[in-house]
Amino acid sequence: MAFPATNLPRRDLYPEIEPFRSGWMATGGQHEIYYEQCGNPAGTPVVVLHGGPGGAVNAGMRRYFDPAKYHIVLFDQRGCGKSRPNASLEENTTWTLIEDIERLRHQLGIEKWSVFGGSWGSTLSLAYAITHPERTASLILRGIFLLTKKELHWFYQEGASMIFPDAWERFVEPIPEDERHDLMGAYYKRLTGSDRAEQERCAVAWSSWEGDTVSVQGPSGRPEKFAEPAFALAFARIECWYFVNGGFFPEEHWITKNIDRIRHIPCWIAQGRFDVVTPITSAWVLHRAWPEATLDIVPDAGHASSEPGIIDSLIRATDWASGL
Repeated sequence: MAFPATNLPRRDLYPEIEPFRSGWMATGGQHEIYYEQCGNPAGTPVVVLHGGPGGAVNAGMRRYFDPAKYHIVLFDQRGCGKSRPNASLEENTTWTLIEDIERLRHQLGIEKWSVFGGSWGSTLSLAYAITHPERTASLILRGIFLLTKKELHWFYQEGASMIFPDAWERFVEPIPEDERHDLMGAYYKRLTGSDRAEQERCAVAWSSWEGDTVSVQGPSGRPEKFAEPAFALAFARIECWYFVNGGFFPEEHWITKNIDRIRHIPCWIAQGRFDVVTPITSAWVLHRAWPEATLDIVPDAGHASSEPGIIDSLIRATDWASGL
């Protein structure tokens, strides 16, 4: 169902909190996963899946939940944030991430939890729920990304380029004109090449393009981290790796084809009307396939989770889910 408009004052983030426990989880391979637990250990369990792929959790992500009601679990996915080794593509797929989520749930002794994710985090949340519906109590999603060829073409080849031509010019600058017909392929070659300086240059350009477009403010609202090589290298390498491989899904539209497996799970979708990174059409496609889910279209927001309307929707969503 579409969520009706509300005239209530917009909600803001909960107060800052610190983890009550953090550490690294072994995976049985080369990867070690950083995770942290916040809030009430006896509260409603929720796992937070960050975007990217290749992003990382941050302190702000703890604040979408009432710390008295929620046991909040956050972790950095393989190869990024504080997880080790950094920027590694080996054994790094959607399915190994789902294994990590299950491994972490088991290690923490959680039987079932809510799953919270935006952008790529929405993709991973849906894939996890479809794979483990019996472990998913509810879904809270933002900026729906179904990882289809159409979405990738829009953002990395032609579409978003017409809305942000200034930022696009900076994005294509590292790539020779005769390779620009396949920008993801051209970037992948450089991001996985042996020239470290070229890797970093292309990583910052790739990452900055996303940072320039995440909010309705455009480039002036770009978060600083997107232009920092230490963040950008893992972010760009892992994103490009996942995208050239179609998210490692067995077929395109795998998520919408498997909605019947999760149709019974309560779901809230927060979607910015002016989201350029993951345009609203993907949320609409998901809503059409899954009308039982709540779709809250935020009329004055883009993609960023930090925009006031998105914050309001997500806070209302987590309050709603805590009472299920």
